[in-house]
Amino acid sequence: MHGAPLVFAHRGASAWRPEHTLPAYARAIRDGADYIEPDLVMTRDGVLVARHENDIADTTDVARHPRFADRRTTKTIDGMPHTGWFTEDFTLDELKTLRAIERLGHVRPESRSYDGLFPILTWDEIVDFTAAESARLHRPIGLVPELKHSTYFAGIGLPLEDAFIASIARHPWLRTAPLEVQSFEAANLRYLRDRLGRPANLRLMQLIGDADARPADDPALSYAAMTTPAGLADIARYADVVAPSARAVIPTGPDDRLLAPTSLVADAHAAGLLVRVWTFRPENRFLAADFRDDAGPDARNPAGSIAEMRAWLATGIDGFFTDDPALGKAALAT
Repeated sequence: MHGAPLVFAHRGASAWRPEHTLPAYARAIRDGADYIEPDLVMTRDGVLVARHENDIADTTDVARHPRFADRRTTKTIDGMPHTGWFTEDFTLDELKTLRAIERLGHVRPESRSYDGLFPILTWDEIVDFTAAESARLHRPIGLVPELKHSTYFAGIGLPLEDAFIASIARHPWLRTAPLEVQSFEAANLRYLRDRLGRPANLRLMQLIGDADARPADDPALSYAAMTTPAGLADIARYADVVAPSARAVIPTGPDDRLLAPTSLVADAHAAGLLVRVWTFRPENRFLAADFRDDAGPDARNPAGSIAEMRAWLATGIDGFFTDDPALGKAALAT
């Protein structure tokens, strides 16, 4: 069941280019990523597009477009208020007039230098690009889309799952390419399992949030309960992969240094689940204290990042998400 661990490019090579842009995905593929990740949200006219959130205030230049000033609003999404501009209030044509910006500009100046250059991508465009790159390079390149805020989007009449299923009918490549569909919710994954069955190329990935947080589709259930042996056994009934945060596998103490690993990897494997963890980033501010150097919090620390990923690989995980896939491949090289 468990082959070599896989490298998942978190929103593309997002350490180097604005996330969810074609250059971010292109660099991730060049750097050897096994899978690239598009987070999927919906436009007003029912098109799946790649943005980490439906609020695009921090990842696009929408605030610089006077014609859209009156669309800034406050909404409650998954029980939390958010103020900004939201994809579901724009048609695809309108979104295509915007350009991506780096969300972590103060940390990633090279990526920030590309602000304003790259358009928002549709899911269809990402599928076509990945299929072409896979053919050109003669190697499988997987896609790991995350369906964002499914309960919210269903509540406003824009269900993500049906649009995603329709895309598989449009793209024969999706019926054979490596495909892992992820969500912090469970009802949408159960729906996909019921509708799509268990084709050989498709896995479903249950994302796990903070222990005291709760999935939007089932507020009575905590993520902590989902990672007990009984909770993992339930996940295995509809999903193939469980994806906790890295710190759920190896926690850190008050000094942000590593503690002993938990039993989560072993428990998940016992339930028949693969384990992918998220997310490794190469800057000191994101590393456990064991792996930081003295170059400052915003400095890239490739050696520290590789060492950190190797610590998690030693726990037996089956894959991991990283903002820098080249470093992820380096971590796997020994």
